[in-house]
Amino acid sequence: PARPYLYQNYPNPFNPRTVISWQLPVSSAVKLSVYNIAGEQVATLANDRFPAGFHTVEWDASHLASAIYLYELKTMNFTQTRKMILMK
Repeated sequence: PARPYLYQNYPNPFNPRTVISWQLPVSSAVKLSVYNIAGEQVATLANDRFPAGFHTVEWDASHLASAIYLYELKTMNFTQTRKMILMK
């Protein structure tokens, strides 16, 4: 890819686990965070340097309530946010 890309989580809606994937064109520091609809951070799924390529992380949200959550991928000069739904 020419730039980083954050894929839609799968499955969506989910209960209680989902997989989030992203792709990097070059090695980069990455922070992948999850926020509730009020904007409060509820999880950090990745906060490290990753090589170029395709990456995935599984998130277990069994401790959280059913709701819409936002997940955000941040690199040095790129940010992308997507929506996911936890339905219990």
